[in-house]
Amino acid sequence: MSSAPIARQEAGKDPYRWLENRDSDEVLAHLQAENAYLDAVLEPQRALREQLFEEIKGRIRETDLSLPTPWGDYLYYQRTTAGDEYPRHYRCRRPADGTLQVDSASETLLLDPNALADGGFLSVGAFSISPDQQLLAYSLDSSGDEIYRLFVKELASGEISELPFDDCDGSMTWANDSQTLFFTELDETHRPYKLYRHRLGDAAAQAVFEEMDGRFFLHCYRSSSERQLILQLGSKTTSEVWVLDAQQPQGNFSCLAPREEDHEYDVDHGMLDGQWCWLIRSNQSGINFALYRATEDKPQRPHWQQIRAHDPQVMLEGATLNQRALTLALREGGLPILEVQPRGLAPYRVQLPDAAYSLYVQDSLEFHSPVIRLRYEALNRPAQVRQLELATGEQQVLKQTPVEGPFDADAYESRRLWASAADGTQIPISLVARREVFAAGKPAPLYLYGYGAYGASLDPWFSHARLSLLERGFVFAIAHIRGGGEMGEAWYRAGKLEHKQNTFDDFIASAERLVAEGLTITSQLAISGGSAGGLLIGAVLNQRPELFAAAIAEVPFVDVLNTMLNPDLPLTVTEYDEWGDPNQPEVFERIKAYAPYENVRAQAYPPILAVAGYNDSRVQYWEAAKWVAKLRRDKTDDNLLLLKTDLGAGHGGMSGRYQGIKDVALEYAFLFRVLGIPHP
Repeated sequence: MSSAPIARQEAGKDPYRWLENRDSDEVLAHLQAENAYLDAVLEPQRALREQLFEEIKGRIRETDLSLPTPWGDYLYYQRTTAGDEYPRHYRCRRPADGTLQVDSASETLLLDPNALADGGFLSVGAFSISPDQQLLAYSLDSSGDEIYRLFVKELASGEISELPFDDCDGSMTWANDSQTLFFTELDETHRPYKLYRHRLGDAAAQAVFEEMDGRFFLHCYRSSSERQLILQLGSKTTSEVWVLDAQQPQGNFSCLAPREEDHEYDVDHGMLDGQWCWLIRSNQSGINFALYRATEDKPQRPHWQQIRAHDPQVMLEGATLNQRALTLALREGGLPILEVQPRGLAPYRVQLPDAAYSLYVQDSLEFHSPVIRLRYEALNRPAQVRQLELATGEQQVLKQTPVEGPFDADAYESRRLWASAADGTQIPISLVARREVFAAGKPAPLYLYGYGAYGASLDPWFSHARLSLLERGFVFAIAHIRGGGEMGEAWYRAGKLEHKQNTFDDFIASAERLVAEGLTITSQLAISGGSAGGLLIGAVLNQRPELFAAAIAEVPFVDVLNTMLNPDLPLTVTEYDEWGDPNQPEVFERIKAYAPYENVRAQAYPPILAVAGYNDSRVQYWEAAKWVAKLRRDKTDDNLLLLKTDLGAGHGGMSGRYQGIKDVALEYAFLFRVLGIPHP
């Protein structure tokens, strides 16, 4: 076996800062040496990785048709074909009988990402049909750096034009004339900050809005009614919204409520009680948000009328407006809930079969539609698209993500446990395993996943790949720790800024509870997290390394202190509201106390696999590289420490579906090796 690469050290406070010299021969040579070392070390698992790849691929229906979406005269849908990395986009004439039956005679190919990728990285950003359905606006990122090129395709002729604009975030929003597009430019820190208006055929675009505050992102979208364009400006704690009549795209945007520190709000335009109106979700009366309405001609804040009060126990996460009903997305007791208020009828809550699940409005369809589509899944139940009859609450499963081969959802049991954190807070944990694994009452290998940042909720989800763990006797668990949003806004706030240590304490408490419950033992407990969840993994490894048997850190935000001290890096200034500004001495000390890179020390660590993307603009590749270099220098054990850098990928890893399966197969093979799992 080849020996592990040892990174040279420089004098100064950060001995591995030289790894930040992107594209230097020395840095590339080091990353390639790490990749070669990983390949050499995992060579004995090559056959296992291939077996896992085929196993996971074998559960996925490689040739499939998505559920068609009706809009105007057409059905829009995607096809996946065996051997292709990406789905192709199509449309056909909409059947007169109202069914979703695809008409092959009128089928038209709109976009083929396989041809565009040509074997390399590809991410499709916008895919937006013009209101008159004659044009397709789309955007492409071909490196993973999340900078997009913009295109418009004339659907009748197939003629494609690339728009002559650079540094775009990929968003493209049509006005109702089907000739005017709004798009967004990134600044040097990769922040969407400037909105442009472009009329097709013109050589240039007109700057409409420029956001100078480095904490604020800019985002433009169409309202549910299709009658308004909405420009949302937001930091982590403050919002401002401007609106423009979609029929008058050359007009000026007007502001609903000028920004006020810590006032967060978002808006939509639609119909309530038969009247066109504005709907506003705002935290002005409480952190879990209340709901307001305003007449179409007076949307400004003084005219907002409350229609749903703030509830300290229930988070109002969003609202979907339809001509026939208002659907509220709520979060109560750690679970998502949909409450429907049909026009003229009693409100009701959507009823579901599982105790822990993921649920959201996937598609509100056309504004006048009597039905909407929900996406529903659980740890043991593949994702379903359910049609909801708004007036009656009747549900119909239109499509369930297929699992090829033998699969029985009832062979797996989903559970929910609660762990007690150091301060007594009860932390929810979602689990799944084969029924006989739970029934045996014996410790099993356990894969514990966490995130705990930005108020993001890790609702239980189904995974084809995860079955390869469950079929080998694993338990899979999600720790719903503070810093996430599972239990409302207060839950998020209790795991950020000066409360960040709660996130790590909650994850450790969750691990200890799983051990105490007899579900696993420390020598069989693997942990995993990505991005800000990678920071979580790095922190708990420093604080309690003996508790874990293996760790996987995906694009880990482990060099948080140095990153937050560099305002020239993408996203840094906008992140001050999440982590704090370390230019303030007390904040510097606080972040330094938990930052994974700073706190690596001479102690034994479990086996670790770190994964980075060289073109990642959110978490720079060098965070994982520097962390691994320091771990190699300081740790006192001989356990495996591996770094894999995808030299052609960004924050989300490699873009194709088969490449993604290969990445998962590598991670699972790593786990089976270090945990000593037999793999028939």
